[in-house]
Amino acid sequence: MKPAGRARARQRVSHANEAGRGASASKRGGGSGPPSPRSGFDEVSPEPARLIVRAEADGANPPGRIKIAPSLLSADFARLGDAVRLAERAGADMIHFDVMDGHFVPNITMGPPVLKSLTRVSRLPIDVHLMIESPDRYVGAFVEAGAASVTVHFEAVVHLHRVVQFVKSLGVKAGVALNPATPVAALEQIAGDVDYVLVMTVNPGFGGQTFIPRSESKVRAVRDLLRREGSAAPIEVDGGIDVRTAPGILAAGADILVAGHAVFGSADPARAIRDLRAAAGSAVA
Repeated sequence: MKPAGRARARQRVSHANEAGRGASASKRGGGSGPPSPRSGFDEVSPEPARLIVRAEADGANPPGRIKIAPSLLSADFARLGDAVRLAERAGADMIHFDVMDGHFVPNITMGPPVLKSLTRVSRLPIDVHLMIESPDRYVGAFVEAGAASVTVHFEAVVHLHRVVQFVKSLGVKAGVALNPATPVAALEQIAGDVDYVLVMTVNPGFGGQTFIPRSESKVRAVRDLLRREGSAAPIEVDGGIDVRTAPGILAAGADILVAGHAVFGSADPARAIRDLRAAAGSAVA
């Protein structure tokens, strides 16, 4: 990026961040390491038209469009780089990076320095999920550290439209997450602006929780709302996703499966990823 471009990016960050955290839209400028990955949300494998038509009629996506995003929340924090490499070798599509502050959710996890370290070893896009208060104050830092996409919670943002536009202005994908008790109608005024929607299928804060069954009907409602708004934004689901819950939530219209405990809590995480993809394929078989 030219110096003038970097200056403009920093100016946008400064404008939205009164704390003065600078960010560059060129989030991977310079240095060595793996090539910069794309976001993971816009890479769709070609599928026969008959599969696409049949799947979309049921509200689900065909197998080639289903994406697996292992969550590092359940990985060994002393070996996160190894976890990323394992996920890549096993065929994962992206890495899910959960950020918690101990305020918005009752847990504390990772920040920009950890993300920056992982981007040096990851060839997969890293999807940053901000479960924090005032996420607009930290978006720039995470983008600068290497985020390929950033999700903010509807419940944590006052000026949601402004924050979504700010994330997109930094050159990454912007998503909005809904907690289990948040109604789908909360998306009505932002559905046309988001790059994807994250539906929490557990209450955020901890890994290894039990999937909330009514999440399937919520995903259907989100899919219907997006269609009415003319949006093809993918739906990501997070919480209690495993080989038992994946088929139903995909049949309801989900596109991206975030799985933490089911993968890294397994004795064989690589096999767990492959098993999850096989189970996902049964959703449209």
